[in-house]
Amino acid sequence: RKTTTTVAMDFGCITIDPTLKLYLFGTPGQERFGFMWDDIVEGAVGGLVIVDTRRLDDCYAAVDYFEHRQIPFAVAVNAFDGKVEHGLDEVRWALDVSDGVPVIVFDARERGSVRDALLVVLELALARSEG
Repeated sequence: RKTTTTVAMDFGCITIDPTLKLYLFGTPGQERFGFMWDDIVEGAVGGLVIVDTRRLDDCYAAVDYFEHRQIPFAVAVNAFDGKVEHGLDEVRWALDVSDGVPVIVFDARERGSVRDALLVVLELALARSEG
């Protein structure tokens, strides 16, 4: 009997100020959903790869995707119940991301934590547009 399911896509919108809205599109990290990534990232200013340290293998495809398309991204290690299985340096090493990619801890269930992670991506996008 199957007790879990995978949702194909999430959507959200966050208003930063009256002149700036972030539209958020989320897909599962599994490669079987890779066919929709090109459509979703069209016009994207950045990406956030959410990492469950118990399942690092699920993240390689997303990291490779953003790197190969040169889309600014950050890696957000989801701290379930305030716990992180591996340190940020270990995660950086395991995912083989460059020093220019922020690796942060956040809790996907906490609004403020999600906001802070998205602000990291926004800062990357702004830095890229200015430089």
